[in-house]
Amino acid sequence: MSENAIRIRGGNGPDAARVSVFYDGACPLCRREIGFYRRCEGSEAVEFVDISKGAGGEAAPGLSRDEAMRRFHVRGADGKIVSGGMAFVELWKALPGFRQLGRLLSLWPFPVLLEGAYRAFLVLRPALQRLARD
Repeated sequence: MSENAIRIRGGNGPDAARVSVFYDGACPLCRREIGFYRRCEGSEAVEFVDISKGAGGEAAPGLSRDEAMRRFHVRGADGKIVSGGMAFVELWKALPGFRQLGRLLSLWPFPVLLEGAYRAFLVLRPALQRLARD
């Protein structure tokens, strides 16, 4: 299966404990950021799923493609899907170079601050996308 295919897995397969990152591959900002994470040590243990390639339906069980296109989502090793600032925390905890940062930022009050920063980014995202395309 290609890296851009939408994979739908149950929780019992060989990759059940694998972290999955759902990102908008049509977004130039998202592509750059995911490219950075793909080059990080330990990224081979992370599944990067470009949800811009699919059409409708689910990006993963419990996550519609429309939801996944609106916000950054990560399915943690525990199978729980989180979005926004906490999705970054889950990704960082999966990468050795960011693991300590991810653990620290999972403690209160950081989740609230990260979510606020992520929501501010969402407001700016369309303008930043235009700049990245130019």
